[in-house]
Amino acid sequence: MRLTDFWARMEAHFGPAYARSWAHDFQLAALGGRTCDEAIIAGMATVDIWRAVWTHERLPLAER
Repeated sequence: MRLTDFWARMEAHFGPAYARSWAHDFQLAALGGRTCDEAIIAGMATVDIWRAVWTHERLPLAER
């Protein structure tokens, strides 16, 4: 997944204003306690980051 696709999905779920804030502030256990921003900086695959968000938020399978 490209980074632009990741952000498009984040914005679709959280809204354009809140997506960046959530990614900066919210730590996910599935990312080793990192935020999405920290995981991106650490070089984690965006598909894995999105799956962690998807699982945490209990989004529908169609959004996976």
